[in-house]
Amino acid sequence: METTFYYLGLSGVLTILLWTPYILARLFSWGLPTFLNNYTKGFPLTQPEQPLWAARAQRAHLNMVETMPAFIAVIVAASLLIGDDTVATKIVAIWAQVFFFARVIHAIVYIAGTPYLRTPVYLVSWASILMIGFTSLV
Repeated sequence: METTFYYLGLSGVLTILLWTPYILARLFSWGLPTFLNNYTKGFPLTQPEQPLWAARAQRAHLNMVETMPAFIAVIVAASLLIGDDTVATKIVAIWAQVFFFARVIHAIVYIAGTPYLRTPVYLVSWASILMIGFTSLV
C-alpha cells in the first residue's frame, strides 16, 4: 500500500497547489491593497475581471476538492479491506497512479481551455476511483 499512499499524498499536494494560479491571478488583477483587504467592495456581486484562464483554474481546483473525498475514502477502504492480497494491492496502486496523473492532465487541459479533452480525462480519474473501490470490495 506504500505506492497507493504515496499517490494519495501527491494528490493532496496537487489539491493544495491548484489553488496557487488563480490566487496569483487575483492578486495581479485586484492589486495588492484590495487583495490584502480580502474582498473588493460589493464582492461577490461585483469584482474585478479575472483572466479566463484564472477562472478555469479556480474551477479545476474546486473540481479536485470535490473529487478528493471519494478518492480518500476508497484508498482508506482498500487499505483496510485488502489485507495481504498482493495482487489487489498492486491493482489499487496502479489505479491510484492513474488517478493522480489523470488529475494533473485534467488541471492542465482545464486551465488551458483545450476543447474536448477535459471531460474524458476527468472520466479517467472517476473510473480510477470506481476501480479502486471495486478492487477493495471484491
